[in-house]
Amino acid sequence: MRPDSDHPNGPAKQPDKAQANRLLRGGLGGPLFAALCCFTPLLVVVLAGAGLSAVMGWLDYALFPLLFVSPAVVAQALWLRTARPGPSPKIWATLIAVLLSVSGIVLEFRGALTLSLLAAALTGAYALYLNHFTKEVRP
Repeated sequence: MRPDSDHPNGPAKQPDKAQANRLLRGGLGGPLFAALCCFTPLLVVVLAGAGLSAVMGWLDYALFPLLFVSPAVVAQALWLRTARPGPSPKIWATLIAVLLSVSGIVLEFRGALTLSLLAAALTGAYALYLNHFTKEVRP
């Protein structure tokens, strides 16, 4: 595989800044939505008002994985915005998000806040790494 390619069949086309910014906004909006729905009764009130109270028991199985997948989306957006230094974070970020989601479900959400903070810290560390790496590459 060539170092400038995302895909084994050839190089991926360069995304524009607007696409990377939309991806970043979506990645940052996911945890805000999940936090708003998890830590406030907003979604419970909306579902109860719509007559979907039976769904409330399953909300955590959708909202906590959203908290873990969102940093993977942010990592991809940051990688796209920094002109793609190094390999794509798609695979490892997705694997980490899936492992954190599965471990949260297996642990029955004990320590889910700790896992969420760990995912956010890892994404922040990756952003700092990208920032440092791009400063070394550019003149």
